[in-house]
Amino acid sequence: MRQSRALRRVLLGLSLYLAFCTVIGCFVAGWALHPPLRPLTDDETNFVRSVAQSRNAEFADVSIVARDGVTLRAWIAHPQHGDGDAVILLHGVGDNRLGMLGSAEFLLAHGYTVLMPDSRAQGVSGGDLATYGLFERNDIHRWFDFLVAREHPHCVFGLGESMGAAQLLQSLGAGTPFCAVVAESPFSTFREIAYDRMGQPFHLGPWVGRTVLRPMVEVAFLRARWQFGVDMQQVSPENAVAVTRVPVLLIHGQIDSNIPVRHSRRIHARNPAVALWEVPNAGHCAAISTAPAEFERRVLDWFAQHR
Repeated sequence: MRQSRALRRVLLGLSLYLAFCTVIGCFVAGWALHPPLRPLTDDETNFVRSVAQSRNAEFADVSIVARDGVTLRAWIAHPQHGDGDAVILLHGVGDNRLGMLGSAEFLLAHGYTVLMPDSRAQGVSGGDLATYGLFERNDIHRWFDFLVAREHPHCVFGLGESMGAAQLLQSLGAGTPFCAVVAESPFSTFREIAYDRMGQPFHLGPWVGRTVLRPMVEVAFLRARWQFGVDMQQVSPENAVAVTRVPVLLIHGQIDSNIPVRHSRRIHARNPAVALWEVPNAGHCAAISTAPAEFERRVLDWFAQHR
């Protein structure tokens, strides 16, 4: 009798645990694919316009239509005395193109044309889902083609941070012919960062997502595929980098608690030709604030070496 009661309790506990994982996993999938929006304001646009003018650069709002009909929007700034090269700047999740202004300023100062898009379902770009590179890799290819047709640059480079860095790396797998790219704080695969996200609320490592909360992760992936039609298993910057011939510089803060540095180490391990700068005492996407002079020098040198 006691064994029967104990078994019932175990089964009840297991049922409640699986129900909890199912509910939260469904919620997590919906939240991840619909991240918070940070719309642009007129004041922000006017501020960036004034920054471009202070750099003697022509400034314009531009847009393209993605393969699936979504309208994507961006700013483009062209210095009057440019060097003939251009850079596409890609922002992180929950942000918009304004988040890349710091990089845009020093690139404009060195003669680069800069294109600053809002990722799909972010800023004021269209789209219902943010897919962390699954759709965005083709969007980036379209922006590349737009930039070449409009500006006729000698070289087009890419610079992205966080989600934008992961999207940028995946665009290499889609055949986008950048001369070179710089990716700061990218994740290695969407599954790997999902494991991190499970443990972070408890200040624990990815082992929580791989073990105790693994059912929650699996439910989230299943819901993304069944309800939203996206296979997030395919979101893998490390796979794209493993086969690319485009020169890649990875930058990652050694104390990044959002996307730990092991993600860039995993990407680097898949392709030893990739360069990796681990920034001491830098958190998430904080190289430009922790070591601004070295960040600028490394980025400019990387682009200059691969013209």
